[in-house]
Amino acid sequence: MKKCVVVSDSFKGTLSSLQICRICDEHIRAVFPDCEVVTLPVADGGEGTVDCFISSLGAVPVRRMVTGPLGEKTEAVYAVLGNIAFIEMASAAGLPMVGERKDPGITTTYGVGELIRDAVGSGCTSILLGLGGSATNDAGCGCASALGTVFCDRNGRSFIPTGGTLSEIADYDVSDTASLLEGVSVTAICDVRNPLYGENGAAFVFAPQKGADSSQVRSLDKGLRHLGGLIREKTGRPVPETEGAGAAGGFGAGVIAFLGGELKPGIEAVLDVLDFERIASGADLVITGEGKLDSQSFQGKVIDGVSRRTRGMGLPLIAIVGMDDGTAGEPEDHGLSAVFTTNRASLPFEQLKLRAPDDYAEALDNILQLILLSERMGGHNDKE
Repeated sequence: MKKCVVVSDSFKGTLSSLQICRICDEHIRAVFPDCEVVTLPVADGGEGTVDCFISSLGAVPVRRMVTGPLGEKTEAVYAVLGNIAFIEMASAAGLPMVGERKDPGITTTYGVGELIRDAVGSGCTSILLGLGGSATNDAGCGCASALGTVFCDRNGRSFIPTGGTLSEIADYDVSDTASLLEGVSVTAICDVRNPLYGENGAAFVFAPQKGADSSQVRSLDKGLRHLGGLIREKTGRPVPETEGAGAAGGFGAGVIAFLGGELKPGIEAVLDVLDFERIASGADLVITGEGKLDSQSFQGKVIDGVSRRTRGMGLPLIAIVGMDDGTAGEPEDHGLSAVFTTNRASLPFEQLKLRAPDDYAEALDNILQLILLSERMGGHNDKE
């Protein structure tokens, strides 16, 4: 094996993409000393996305004090490469930041807007915004407010909406935001396809994990419906129904309506930025994976995006996954040469996470030894 490319999602709660890349780099080189090992830590828009760009591309981290999800001052990090800024909303409005004080009715994305403003002020003309892991349900109104959008109530008074006050918005004006972002492209990346509201929307699907009870979920959905109608009226576009509009508490819709941006499946945008086709060209093997292979794996997640690219390039692709529940279908139907699991002992999660690095390394070593054996047998047959 002369060239191997590793581009795996994290195993949530056990292994980060960066850890997986380090294990692969060490073990592949140990078995194939002359192999060119290319590791690409990736994420699909949630927490860890910026770290992946720093590691994969050498983007420069930028630390700034911004407004946190509960209005407190907090340090957030984004990264810059040339004129591109990589920002993850979880850095300024992430669910872990609120601890036990979960309340999607009052949390805000204002700090995300402050990060974007800082990046634009520094000369960035392309913003890649990761949506995921949010503590919010404000449809990006806080972010838009930090960028100059003015929201007014029925009495004409301006205010900064949160999830609990979206129904109070009577009008909004994006003129100052449009002026600030003139010549700047904003691309939001996410791994969900939910609409803004309804039973599959932001509130019903995601707000409970952010602290909302059933009554608050209905109230939040009502607010999203109200704002969605206003957005549809002012833009003339079916923004609320757009796939991904409900991402990050409706931030997907806000990116389109307030920031003039677009939504892309997370891994597709990431692979474009990494220039995956160029990097993977000539590879003998590509390794991908995720924590759990299931029916959702091939609906825009990392393993799906990678398989689409490698299939088009005619490259062999192996997936190493934590577990496989059997609902993803046949591997070859998705462009996979083979699937290997690391949890062969079928242990519960609490035990599994303690041995995850060793289990991954063992699965990888078995694959590498099989490839080595195949090469030796091929050489033996050639001599005959």
